[in-house]
Amino acid sequence: MNEHLLIREVAVAGRPRGIEDAAILRAAADVIGRVGPVGLTLAVVAREVGLVPGTLVQRFGSKRGLLLALAEQSAKHADALPGRVREEHQSALEALAALIVEPMAAMATPETYANHLAFLCIDLTDPQFRRHALAIHEAQGRAVEALLAEALLTGELRAGTDLAALAGSVQAIAAGAGLIWALDRQGTLAQRLRNQLGNLLSPHLPAPDLEES
Repeated sequence: MNEHLLIREVAVAGRPRGIEDAAILRAAADVIGRVGPVGLTLAVVAREVGLVPGTLVQRFGSKRGLLLALAEQSAKHADALPGRVREEHQSALEALAALIVEPMAAMATPETYANHLAFLCIDLTDPQFRRHALAIHEAQGRAVEALLAEALLTGELRAGTDLAALAGSVQAIAAGAGLIWALDRQGTLAQRLRNQLGNLLSPHLPAPDLEES
C-alpha cells in the first residue's frame, strides 16, 4: 500500500508542458488518501492542480489510465528509495527503518490508511495494477535483504542471523502493522512500525560489551 505514497516524494521540475505529470500524480495520491480510489475523479484531481479535466483526459486517457500511471511511477520510485535512505543514514539498520517508515508518512489517520488500503485491493484483483504492486514488493524485498546483509557484515547484527527469514518478517511488519494500528489506534503508524521493527531486530543485535569492573 505504501507504493502509492512514494509518488509524493518526486521533485517537480519546470517544463514547457505546464503542470508536470509528477505533480498530477502526487495530487492523485493525496486525493486517494482523502476519498479513496472510488471517490477519485479526474475532475477532483484536475481541480487540485488547477487544470481542467479535459487536460487529464488528454494525458492519461481516463481515470484508470491516471491510476495506472500512478502505480507505474510508484514502482519506479520504489527502486530509487533504497539508495536515498542509505545515503541519508549512517547505519544500515537506520536506513532499514527509514525504508519501512518513510513511505507510510502520509498515513496520518486510520481513515487515510483505509483509503490507501482500498487502492491495494485494486492491486490485488486487477492484473495490470498487480504487476506494478509486485514490482514494488520485490524492490522492497531486495532492499531489505541488502541492508540486513550489510548490517551483518558491519556487526550491527549477530553472526549466524538467518537473513532470509528476518527479511521476510520485516516485510510482514511493513505490510501488516498498519492494519492493526488502524484498528486499535494507539500512537502513530510511524511509531508502531518503528516499535515493531525494533522488537523484531532486538534478539538479533549483538550483546553489549561488558565493562570491566
